[in-house]
Amino acid sequence: MSNSGRRFDRRQFIKNHARLGEALTLPLMRGGSTAAQELSAELTSMTASQLSAAIRARLVSCVEVMQAYLDRIHRYNPVYNAVVSMLDEDALRVQANAADAALARGEYQGWMHGMPHAVKDIASARGLQTSFGSRIYAGTIAVADDIHVARIRAAGAIFIGKTNVPEFGMGSQSYNDVHGTTGNAYDPRLTAGGSSGGAAVGMATHMLPIAEGSDMMGSLRNPAAFNNVIGFRPSQGRVPGTSTDPFYSQLSTNGPMGRTVEDTVRLLATMAGFDPRAPLTMQDELPDYEAYRARALQGVRIGWMSDYEGYLATEPGVIAVCEQALAGLERSGAIIEPVLPAYDMARLWRTWLTLRHWSHTARQALLGSPETRRLLKPEMVWEIEGSIGMTAEQISEAATARADWYRILHSLFERFDLLALPSAQVFPFPAEIHWPQSIAGRSMDTYHRWMEVVIGGSLAGVPVVSLPAGFNAQGRPMGIQFLGPLGRDQTVLEFAMAYEATTDYLSRRPELQARQ
Repeated sequence: MSNSGRRFDRRQFIKNHARLGEALTLPLMRGGSTAAQELSAELTSMTASQLSAAIRARLVSCVEVMQAYLDRIHRYNPVYNAVVSMLDEDALRVQANAADAALARGEYQGWMHGMPHAVKDIASARGLQTSFGSRIYAGTIAVADDIHVARIRAAGAIFIGKTNVPEFGMGSQSYNDVHGTTGNAYDPRLTAGGSSGGAAVGMATHMLPIAEGSDMMGSLRNPAAFNNVIGFRPSQGRVPGTSTDPFYSQLSTNGPMGRTVEDTVRLLATMAGFDPRAPLTMQDELPDYEAYRARALQGVRIGWMSDYEGYLATEPGVIAVCEQALAGLERSGAIIEPVLPAYDMARLWRTWLTLRHWSHTARQALLGSPETRRLLKPEMVWEIEGSIGMTAEQISEAATARADWYRILHSLFERFDLLALPSAQVFPFPAEIHWPQSIAGRSMDTYHRWMEVVIGGSLAGVPVVSLPAGFNAQGRPMGIQFLGPLGRDQTVLEFAMAYEATTDYLSRRPELQARQ
C-alpha cells in the first residue's frame, strides 16, 4: 500500500522525498530563484495521492502547493496551452491561505484539500468561464456546479481555471477559436487528442496534479493514449451527469484521469455515487482506494480484438506497440487470445452515427440564426444537420442494434475477464491537422471515423480503462484499452493496478519545452 494509504509517517515521507525535505527548509521565494524552482519541481512531481498526504500532514502548505503549480503553468502553459480561463492568482493564493488556516483549526475537507484543479471546459463550475470551446458561449460565467464538479469542490479542491477542449467537445483534437490549440505533452507540435486534451496534457506536463473529463467517443481514452497517462470511462451510470435529458442521454459519461492508477481510483470515488437528479445513476457504492488490491495476472483471460481483423484502418505500428504490451502481460501469466465479436461492425458504425446525430437535436436552433451558424465549425454543423428529420424508426433501429452489441459483448465476458483494443487508430499527428483524412491509404468519410475503435465501449456502456502501451520509433505515445463487464469498475481498475506494477511506461515522462 502507498504512503498515502496507511497512517502518515513524517520521517518516512521525508526520507522517501529527500530533496523535498531539503527544499522545505528553505524560505519560499517567488520568481526564478533556485530554491523556488527546486520546491516547485518537487511538489509538482508528486502524485496527487502523495501531495494529498503531504498537505494533510502539513508537511507542505497549500500556499506553497498553489504557488508551485502557478509557477509551472507560467513556465509551460504558453507552449502547451492546456489550462485556459485562469482565475486571478492573488485570489487563488487567498483561497490557498484559507485552506491552510482551516487545517490549522483541524478542519479537513477531503483528499483534495487545497489542491489546484482545472475543470474540463464543457463542464460548469460556479464562478468560472464555461465556453465549451465555442465563440457562441465565450465569456459565459457558470452560476452553478455540475454534479461531479460540486463533489470535487466538496473534496477540497481549489479551482484555478478550465482545461481546453474541441468546440463542444466534438472531435479528438483539442482546438477551438476561443482558446486555440492544445499541444501534445511529448511534442507540442502534435495533437493532444480530445476532447479531454487539455486535461491529459495538464497532467502529463505536471501543470495539474490530476484531472477529470468526459467520454462520449473516447474523450478520456484517446488523449490518455496520446499523452501517456491513464483515462477511465466508468460504467454508464456510475458517475451522475448534469443534463436536461437525464433519461436518454446515455452515450457520454464523466470520469477520471490520472498519472497513476491510485490517483485515478481516488478521483473516481469522489465523482461516483447516486444522485436523485440523475435517476439512472447506479446505486451501489464503490469502496475507497484502500479496499483495492492489484489483481494477480496469472490466469487472467484477455480477448484481444485488435483491429477487428482488418476492419479498422490503423496506422502501421499501433498494433505492434499494443501487442508488445500484451506480451508483457503474458510473461506475467495472463492468457491472451485473439477474438472477433460475431457482429457486423459496419452496422455498429451506422448505429453510432444515428445516436450521435440524435444527441445534437437540441442544438438545431443554433443553425436557425445566420449569426450563430457562422460561429460553428463545419463538423459541428454537419453533426446538427444529421439530427434534422431523424425518424423514430431510425432511432428504434439504432437502439435495437445497440442492444444486440451489448449482448454480444456480454457473451464474450463469459469467456474472457477483459477485452482489449488499441486506444486509438493513429499515433499523435501534427496539431495543424484538424483530423486525419486517411489512415494507411484508406479515406476517412467523416471527421471522426479515425476514432471508430472507441465506439464499442461507449455503446455497450461498460467500464473501459486506457493504459499506456508504449511508444513508436518516433517517440509518439500509444495506449491500450481494456473493457470489463458492466458494473465491474473495481475489477477493471484492480487489473490496471497490476498492469501498472508490471510495466514502466508511466515513468517515461516528457522533456518539456518552456516559454522563452
